[in-house]
Amino acid sequence: MSEAGTTQFAQIDWRGRPVRIEHRWIGPREAGEGGAPLVVFLHEGLGSVAMWKDFPDRLCAEAGVRGLVFSRPGYGRSTPRAADEAWDVDFMHRQAHEVLPAFFDAIGLAEPPWLLGHSDGGSIGLLYAARFPQRVQGLVLLAPHIFVEEVTVKNIEIARQAYLETGLRERLARYHDDVDSAFWGWNRIWLHPPFASWNIEGELEGVRCPVLAIQGLDDEYGTLAQVHGIAARVPGARVLELPQCGHSPHRDQPGAVISAAAGFMAQPAGA
Repeated sequence: MSEAGTTQFAQIDWRGRPVRIEHRWIGPREAGEGGAPLVVFLHEGLGSVAMWKDFPDRLCAEAGVRGLVFSRPGYGRSTPRAADEAWDVDFMHRQAHEVLPAFFDAIGLAEPPWLLGHSDGGSIGLLYAARFPQRVQGLVLLAPHIFVEEVTVKNIEIARQAYLETGLRERLARYHDDVDSAFWGWNRIWLHPPFASWNIEGELEGVRCPVLAIQGLDDEYGTLAQVHGIAARVPGARVLELPQCGHSPHRDQPGAVISAAAGFMAQPAGA
C-alpha cells in the first residue's frame, strides 16, 4: 500500500469503460480506534487534486482530521473524457450517485466521511448527502450551486473567451493531463441552453446531516441566493458570508474558511 500523501490510482467501471481515479490521502488511511474523522474534498468544475494546493493539508492539520483528495473523471490525472463524450444536464447527479459511490467502493471506504465541496463539488456533495443520508457525517460547502443564475452563465462565457484568447489554457494545463477534456466538459454543459433549468432545490429535503455553507460576497459566479436557499431547505444549516472574497473562499480567505470548518466539524452532533 502506498504511503499517505503520495498520489495513488483506483479503477472503477463507469459508463461502460474502465476509469482511473487519481487520489491522495492526508494522514492515516484507517481511522483506528478513537481515530480522527475523514474529510473528502470535492473540487470545482475546473479543479483537480493539484489545484487544491496545500489547503486540504492545512485544514486537516488545524481540524485534527484525515483527508482524501481526488480528481473526478475528466480532471487532473484521472481518465479524461472520451472523445465523443458530452456531459448532459444530469452530469452532477451522475457524479454524486454513480462515480462517488463507485470510487468509495474501489478504495474500500466504509466509514461515513465529511464532504467538503467547492462550487460544482459542493453541489455534488449535496446530491450525494440527499441520496445517501446515512453515508455522510456532514457537509462544508464553498460557493455551491443549487440553481443556475444569470451571473454564473455570463462569467462562464467570459471564461470561454479567456480560454480561447488568453493564457488561461496554458495555466490550467499545469493541473490536468488533458486540459481540453477538463475545460470543455465543464464549459459546454454550463453554457448548454437546457442547463439553464438545472435546479436541485427540491432534492435538498433529503439532506439530514450538519451543513455549513460559505459564500464570498464578491463571488463572480454566484450570489447569496445559493447559500440562503440551502439554509431555507436544510434544517439547521449554517451560512457564513465572507467579505473581500470571490468564488474560491479557500484561496481568497483560507484562514477564515479553515477556522470556520474546523470549528464546525468539532461540534457535537446536533449542536
